[in-house]
Amino acid sequence: MLAFETMKIFYEVDELKFCHFYVTTKKQKLFKMKSIKIYQQLMILTGFIIVLSSCKKYLDINQNPNAGDEPPINGLLANVTNTSALNVFRIADWTSYYTQYLASPSTASTVDTYDDVDASGAWNGCYNIMTDLYHMKIFAAEKGLNAYIGVSDILMALHINMLSNVWGNVPYSASFLGAENLHPQFEDQKALYDTCLALLDAGIAALQQPDATDELDASSDFIHAGDAAAWIKTAHALKARMLNQVSKTASYNADAVLSELAQAYTSNADDAQITTFDGFNPWAQEAYNNASLLLDGWLSAYFINATNGNIYGVFDPRLPHITDTTKYGDYRGTVNGAGGEGDPTDPSECYLTVGKWYSSDNSPLQIITYAECKFMEAEAQFRKSNTTDAYNAYIAGITANMQKISVEDTAIQRYTTEPTVAVGAQNLTLPLIMKEKYVALFLSPVTWDDMRRTDYNYKDFMLPENAVLSTFIRRLNYPPYEISTNGENVPTVQMTDHLWWDQ
Repeated sequence: MLAFETMKIFYEVDELKFCHFYVTTKKQKLFKMKSIKIYQQLMILTGFIIVLSSCKKYLDINQNPNAGDEPPINGLLANVTNTSALNVFRIADWTSYYTQYLASPSTASTVDTYDDVDASGAWNGCYNIMTDLYHMKIFAAEKGLNAYIGVSDILMALHINMLSNVWGNVPYSASFLGAENLHPQFEDQKALYDTCLALLDAGIAALQQPDATDELDASSDFIHAGDAAAWIKTAHALKARMLNQVSKTASYNADAVLSELAQAYTSNADDAQITTFDGFNPWAQEAYNNASLLLDGWLSAYFINATNGNIYGVFDPRLPHITDTTKYGDYRGTVNGAGGEGDPTDPSECYLTVGKWYSSDNSPLQIITYAECKFMEAEAQFRKSNTTDAYNAYIAGITANMQKISVEDTAIQRYTTEPTVAVGAQNLTLPLIMKEKYVALFLSPVTWDDMRRTDYNYKDFMLPENAVLSTFIRRLNYPPYEISTNGENVPTVQMTDHLWWDQ
């Protein structure tokens, strides 16, 4: 049995405590596994306790000691806008291994090889903030604050959709009743999809009310700085994403996708994201872990090969904005499931690097972007056989993403006129659109949705080494704590089960 030494690094992101365990063998390989501190189950928390504790803690938002116990609605707005983006990260911190953006340095790690994982942190983080959203909507309705109602509906839809896209059936309607219902039923994933669309419509309607225009507190809204019109655009963008998500079903309607996009974003300035953190961007934490030899955030060989010219024959100028070269002067990734070799101080493989665009202290943590909208437009137009419009949107999506991450204009021009990229309208294919979207949505959980609905049809994308499944992963198992406390309602599933929109 190999001798090993265990080191623990604790850090806090909002309400949840993350604990990373790193194990070093005699061969000096560092193995990572993530364990999330088990939370007080959502249903046994009373709303006021959750709300009061989160508002008091988050970013030092203060309450008047002479006021009553009702939490300030601006404190709720600050918490839900900031933490919603963190929940996108919590989901992506798992899905980025399934999409092979990231790879584990540990040979045959659970997250790389489709083995069962405990994603309690992502599950709990979503339900905790959904409780705050539920109460913010109640308080807003009591005060007649339409803009707060609208934001609550939009962010609730975001969370339900994220949860359902990872786990399928999940609790919703009965999840906020506290002691009245400690064991909520799991609702059908298709019904939850319809609920999300209805919430987005309701959010748009609330934000369109005349009194909603200047209602939101700008300093408490970390996503759109109190701009109701910006929230309406985000709702349309999220609705377009959901309508595009069902491309494998008979209900897919390209015109409906395009209709929503026409009311969504028009530039990178519209993007839904946060740049304010209680600390710093969590992807930066993974980069700092590497710098401290606590290995984390290794880049997958597939992502590196998709951008360094090995797969598509063209070097992507975004790559130097994501990572540094190895000691060999080139870009090399870690094969998922195979484990990594090397030392970040003398790197033979690429990692998330401190100070790069996605992993700087205040790098944007993105929810949905203009670039994503352009790729949705390209796909919808392509499915309608409008090849010229599809091609124009495809090039616009590449350009928008490159401009956002500060790629030089000359490099953008060179890449977008490269023959393997600038194929012309008549030669455009759906896999090429999805390839460019894959790079533009680096670290986004939406990419896993894309891969499943296109049956992982990405050039040279293969199963990880040492995979425990014989086919690509389609969903996660439910968190163990949910099974132990609400087991009578938790569905029995397999990670190869297809979700309703992935048939």
